[in-house]
Amino acid sequence: MKARQAGFTLVEIAIVLVIIGLLLGGILKGQEMINQAKIKNVVADFSGISAAYYGYQDRYRAIPGDDPNAAARWAVAPAATSGNGNGVVAGGYSSANAADESRLWWDHLRRAGFVSGNGTQQPFNALTGLIGVQTGDAAGTVARLPLTNVVNGKEMCVNAPNGAPDCAAASEALCRAKGFSRGASLDITSAYRCPAAFWAERREPNDKECVNEAFVSKAACQ
Repeated sequence: MKARQAGFTLVEIAIVLVIIGLLLGGILKGQEMINQAKIKNVVADFSGISAAYYGYQDRYRAIPGDDPNAAARWAVAPAATSGNGNGVVAGGYSSANAADESRLWWDHLRRAGFVSGNGTQQPFNALTGLIGVQTGDAAGTVARLPLTNVVNGKEMCVNAPNGAPDCAAASEALCRAKGFSRGASLDITSAYRCPAAFWAERREPNDKECVNEAFVSKAACQ
């Protein structure tokens, strides 16, 4: 008698492959959501620093870090260090010298209650990079995060093997088109694309006739 060889049927193999595909799709989508959350936090850092700067300037009529009255205003030990009041934040955004105005910026903002923390230590952003400030090229005092840029465009999200739109790849493509090496989406728009035939027939298109397309319209690039 011939012994029957045990094995998997085609249906069982197909079910396993579908499950693997769903798991991979879920992992990739989850990773994309994590990256988007981090980038949105980085953009929020820009907005928060700008609001703190304008709030300080409105209250004290001076630029944080460059404020000439900081020492007199916060004289209780440890006393604050004043800037020279020339309207320029001296020192680079990544300065290691705590006496530079670009580092005093943080001390002044913290003493005024606009930024959390203590001293001149630069805070970290969501990508574990240091946030720094400096006077830009004839652009006044600016706050910036190294190598992070927000770009606008329109890059279509091609469907992945699991059928979901792959907007992570679209974000990378949009950033590369702008001269950067990588990026993550900040804003995704979607639209239905329907054939023109139904207009001539004066009828409503059904779901099978129209395709839902997703586009990355804004991305944070590095």
